[in-house]
Amino acid sequence: MRIIGGTLRGKQILAPKNLPIRPTTDFAKEGLFNILNNRIDFEDCLVLDLFSGTGNIALEFASRGAKKITAIDMHSPCLNFLRDTAKALKLNSIFTERADVFKFLEKAHSTYDVIFADPPYDLENIPAIHDLVYKNNLLNEDGLLIIEHSIKTNLSDKEFFIDTRKYGNVNFSFFRKTV
Repeated sequence: MRIIGGTLRGKQILAPKNLPIRPTTDFAKEGLFNILNNRIDFEDCLVLDLFSGTGNIALEFASRGAKKITAIDMHSPCLNFLRDTAKALKLNSIFTERADVFKFLEKAHSTYDVIFADPPYDLENIPAIHDLVYKNNLLNEDGLLIIEHSIKTNLSDKEFFIDTRKYGNVNFSFFRKTV
């Protein structure tokens, strides 16, 4: 995996092979960030990275100057890897928390400009991520929710749906409540 943009562009990140992850491909990540370049101001951005795994997406946001990135995952080894990597790269904007994503979303009080979720593709309750984010008002005004999923998941019937973009086997569904 590599960082594709920002101050650390081209930096290779080697994750341990024993982590329970399926990182977003560089091809899909490049497509995603090309879209985001036109929609958000990274430097003022508060980001929530759900199911963060190795922190592939969190590192990308940090490289582009995001103000604060909160990475949530259940697996301590993944969070330890992300913390160690962020420290080695002198990225002070990444904060990690070990938590079940659904319980975290139920209790969260902070709001974010971008919420990115990359759940396991076979997770049955992926639509609940959307429901909890909007039920608990976790997005700032004009904030963006992005859920990565397989072709088998269709989120186009969810409120505030904008679009789904496909990059190989990776699909990103975008949601924005405009004011």
